Amino acid sequence: MSEARPTSAAPTVLRRVLGKRLRHLRERAKVSFEEAAQAIEVTPLTVRRMEKAEVGLKIPYVKELLRSYGVRGPEIEDFLALAREANRPGWWHQFRDVLPDWFSAYVSLESEATVIRAYEPHYVPGLLQTEDYARAVLRIGFPNVTEAELERRIALRVKRQSLLAKPDAPIIWAILDETVLRRPIGGREVMRRQIDHMIDSLEMPKVRLQIMRFAAGGHPGAFGPFHYFRFGFSELPDVVYTESLTGAVYIDQPAEVVAYLEVLDRMAVQAEPIGDTSTSLAELSKEL
Repeated sequence: MSEARPTSAAPTVLRRVLGKRLRHLRERAKVSFEEAAQAIEVTPLTVRRMEKAEVGLKIPYVKELLRSYGVRGPEIEDFLALAREANRPGWWHQFRDVLPDWFSAYVSLESEATVIRAYEPHYVPGLLQTEDYARAVLRIGFPNVTEAELERRIALRVKRQSLLAKPDAPIIWAILDETVLRRPIGGREVMRRQIDHMIDSLEMPKVRLQIMRFAAGGHPGAFGPFHYFRFGFSELPDVVYTESLTGAVYIDQPAEVVAYLEVLDRMAVQAEPIGDTSTSLAELSKEL
């Protein structure tokens, strides 16, 4: 388990992947950290940090390391092209004035995931929020910010939602506690429009929602909200994200991640079937 620490810029998923590929190539070539460091005239710590995506991938360094590892010809150029792409700031960099470092890592993971599963006991997931609902949620979380800053935070949330329109959009599968739908965030009209928006979202082939009804009783996710990410890169493990008032924890140890995945699977069985969600949401909308 690793806690997010303040950094100048959270690494993109691609940079993490390339760091792992560099480690694999070095180990395959049986080159030590010290030998790799000598090849590019840096300290072994710098090589370690490159492999852990803690620093940017300087193209001359990467090129010389690849040669030292026995990589040749087009493979080097392909790797360098990816390294250049990985070094570019993510689109979210434009929102760095309102995006804390510990959450920029989340946006990077969200942008590259193939599957996003979540349990939400308090709020509608950010990717499915209307602007009015998002404004009400963010005003609760940031009561002292200016209107201009609030609008910047809303713009970031809306920008994140563009992910759903991509041809390679991830599967979004969220389990919502009934509390999420019963608490009228922003007032009854805002909440009604939010529920209607979720009904529309279910028309997207990769969006799946389930409701954990009060009548279901106790369930294994009662400890709090969390998000699970799976990726299309073999080098990148599944990651679980949990959030606190002032920071976040990113969990990537397999045994711990599996424990969260098992909880999601058990909750999916206990919650209302996916096929009933649209009808249930329509009924809740009428109540508002």
